[in-house]
Amino acid sequence: MRISIVNGSAGYDGDTVLSEINFEVCDNEKVAVVGRNGSGKTTLLKCLTGEVVPTEGDGDEKYSFTVSGAPRIGYLAQITFDENATFLDEILKSFSDVIALEKKVESALAEMDGNPSEEKALKYSEALDRFENAGGYTYKKEYMTAVRKFGFSDEDLDKKLAAFSGGQRTKIALIKLLLSKPDLLLLDEPTNHLDLPAVEWLENFLKNYKKSLVVVSHDRMFLDRVVNVVYETEYGVTTRYKGNYTAYVSQKQQAYDKALKDSKWKEKEIARLTSLVERFRYKATKAAMVQSKLKEIERIGRPDAPRRFDTATFRADFQPETESGRDVVVMNKLVFGYDKPLGELTYTVTKGRKIGVIGLNGTGKSTLLKTIAGSINPLSGSVVFGANVKAGYFDQVMAASYSERTVIEDFREEFPSLTDTEIRTALGGFLFTGDDVFKRVVDLSGGEKVRLQLCKIFKKRPNVLIFDEPTNHMDIIGKETLEKLLVDYTGTVIVVSHDRYLINRVSDGLFVFCDGGVKYFDGTYEEYEETRRNEEDIRVADAKEKKKSVGERFIAGKEEARRKHRIAFLEQKITALENEENEIRKKLDDPQINSDYIRVTEIESLLKEYDEKLEPLLTEWESLN
Repeated sequence: MRISIVNGSAGYDGDTVLSEINFEVCDNEKVAVVGRNGSGKTTLLKCLTGEVVPTEGDGDEKYSFTVSGAPRIGYLAQITFDENATFLDEILKSFSDVIALEKKVESALAEMDGNPSEEKALKYSEALDRFENAGGYTYKKEYMTAVRKFGFSDEDLDKKLAAFSGGQRTKIALIKLLLSKPDLLLLDEPTNHLDLPAVEWLENFLKNYKKSLVVVSHDRMFLDRVVNVVYETEYGVTTRYKGNYTAYVSQKQQAYDKALKDSKWKEKEIARLTSLVERFRYKATKAAMVQSKLKEIERIGRPDAPRRFDTATFRADFQPETESGRDVVVMNKLVFGYDKPLGELTYTVTKGRKIGVIGLNGTGKSTLLKTIAGSINPLSGSVVFGANVKAGYFDQVMAASYSERTVIEDFREEFPSLTDTEIRTALGGFLFTGDDVFKRVVDLSGGEKVRLQLCKIFKKRPNVLIFDEPTNHMDIIGKETLEKLLVDYTGTVIVVSHDRYLINRVSDGLFVFCDGGVKYFDGTYEEYEETRRNEEDIRVADAKEKKKSVGERFIAGKEEARRKHRIAFLEQKITALENEENEIRKKLDDPQINSDYIRVTEIESLLKEYDEKLEPLLTEWESLN
């Protein structure tokens, strides 16, 4: 299979979105399409499905659109449902070929049982081989795993599709599309609104997918783990990079650096040659040399600098206006929920900590943040802000405002003391320039509403940020901007996000919602993943041991594996804590700090906390060794 577009162009209603498409996908390639919001990523997918017909582009090559191998293309937008069919009926449509083979096997078996013969036995054997090669023995397990990972129960399979919500039907359509296994699978933001288990299952499914894939996504960790080719859409042009998302970022920077270096060399060389031409232009004996240099200048061409990356994004010179006390948020037997408890938490978030909140949809992550922010009351227990705490709360529901006010009116209502110039400057930092400030809030896109909400929060310069899914509707550049801001921020952060890349980069601790409650994990997201893998290895080992007879069990071997896993984790954690402690201890060598009694006391208190964290880890490590 191969699909190729050379020098194509595509758009809507006379407006060109992509002016120079050069794109190719072949057998077994896993291709990502990345770019800014509105840069033409979805348009490119629609070109592949035939929904948008490309025309000749602005490039020098002759336009062509070729498809070889008659591939079966699967795209979510093309899936339709029979509302009266059950969930299971719809899923089984993806396995119609396997089910037909299963019926042939049953029919051949019945014929052989009724009147056995060598010919009928051969027919049965051939049907059985085809059924097995088509995945006949695994298809039921495959669809049941997908159904459960996407948050559905076994009972849901018997429900009619009309009984499911719009969001649930979208998930069902995605499951159906994946299990149908087309020759070319097209996915547009497939991880949006998926729980962590569903994303992890999807990653594993696509990594092992035997056919071709083209995916549009802003999930960088997902792209790093799945794709091997990246196409970028920027300034209407598509550019191909080999490798995953991280490789693409590196190659793009290298290409820009080389182009810039070449441009500077051209400029310098043209200046040198032009100087020679001017010096000898009117000397008859040097006429040949002058003509030679002029031709060389022509051959070098214009020294155009490479076009800068499209990195337009919001900006904020943002740090807390005042410092909080050491204890920022104190939760004591805090039970949170609405009509029933969703979890209980006892924990003190100290100054400068950055806590990520992860877990399944509907388990209480947003409810916990609303309780901390004071939007709803605890069911029992308490949550108290410490001294001098000034919190900024980003609520994904508030960000979807339907206000009839204009952007500038909405901002002025919250900051009445600011002048129009000050308001425009603040809004300009979040890409509301010119007449953008006169748009009604209700008419803003999802991304624009998020930027407006963030602009108002950052203008207040709080020392605690409580953020609930702030990266929804953001493209990768926006996410990277927010990540850098949160990493550099000296205040305290509590953030709910499905973006694992952001959580891993920003957070030094996690509130994990699982098993009907919430628990604290002291570490990064990568450390949490490693711990889960180790626990899963132990569970698998335990399951295998249980299958053996009593005489075959090797308890010592199992305990040894657990001990080694635990030692490796402890060593990693101890090293990280010791490195952080050493960096803090270095501050005591700074004359400006060691002469400040209050700062020294704070640092010594912080060092004591690290010692308290290290002591039990070292004790356990020594014991295990």
